[in-house]
Amino acid sequence: MAGNSIGHTFKLTTFGESHGEAIGGVIDGVPSNFNLNLEAVQLELDRRKPGQSAIVTQRKESDSVRFLSGIFEGKTTGSPIGFVIENENQKSKDYSHIKEIYRPSHADFTYDKKYGYRDYRGGGRSSARETASRVVAGAIAKQFLKFLGIEVNSFVSQVGKLKLEGDLTQISLPKEENIVRCPHPQMAERMIDYIKAIRKEGDTIGGVVFTRITGVPFGLGLPVFDKLHADLGKAMLSINAVKGFEYGSGFAGVEMKGSQHNDIIQSDGLTATNHSGGIQGGISNGNPIYFSVAFKPVATIMLDQESVNSKMERVKVEGKGRHDPCVVPRAVPIVEAMAAITLLDHYLRNKMTQI
Repeated sequence: MAGNSIGHTFKLTTFGESHGEAIGGVIDGVPSNFNLNLEAVQLELDRRKPGQSAIVTQRKESDSVRFLSGIFEGKTTGSPIGFVIENENQKSKDYSHIKEIYRPSHADFTYDKKYGYRDYRGGGRSSARETASRVVAGAIAKQFLKFLGIEVNSFVSQVGKLKLEGDLTQISLPKEENIVRCPHPQMAERMIDYIKAIRKEGDTIGGVVFTRITGVPFGLGLPVFDKLHADLGKAMLSINAVKGFEYGSGFAGVEMKGSQHNDIIQSDGLTATNHSGGIQGGISNGNPIYFSVAFKPVATIMLDQESVNSKMERVKVEGKGRHDPCVVPRAVPIVEAMAAITLLDHYLRNKMTQI
């Protein structure tokens, strides 16, 4: 199965299924002689792992990462970093009822039609459990970026119709003081109560994760098909349940005149406004990069639904299993990870374009 790698110079390849023995990955292109904080890597996984609060899936996984190569005495060696995360709490029998049934809005039908066979246990390779491997690579990338003065921070800006208003770029960076990972305490409480109510209904709800990247130097990104925002968009849209990506002014920019939208360049090279979202011509311009990622409601709900089976007969899908009523609280570290992987990859590629 192709399509399991991302990046050019800093490259991640992931493997494993939701209910297999383990998931993991190989990270290639990691610069050598860098002191890695492995505890920080585990902390990032803890931010993503299931069972961490009352508003996420109650599957219990420690998500403990074990490194196999590429690190010696706490430093990167320059060789590929291999790692595994054991699956500890699989309940494959929970999925026996869909062995021959396609769940609405899942990858069951498309995987079966493409490959002629599918792992129905939790979605197999299409499961969001695969994203834990991305968080490992992202946590490593974040440490390199921090050394370079680049910080990646995300937070939940919307759950259903509950959304933060105003200029999100001016919101103080969150300290994650609540389980929904929204930086506004009052809105966070409303979001938490709403997600709990949705869960009691047996239903799910979507949301939005906002990201701001600061300290980005001039010149990251390549013409014409490897533009920085294009690669960020691909990285975000590769995350399970993502339905939308917009950076800078996004869709709101269509309501502005060019005279309002243009970012005037100042004597220090930065711009007076940042409608471009820190990227112009596909290349970073030194301003903060910001973007939003929209997540759909989780497809698995605890309500019975109509569908078809492998014989294309009408059937009823029974609602059961352990799933998130809203994915965005756990998606925050995944979005940060994919942004960090993309930024570090472009930083290393940029170094190769200059003498």
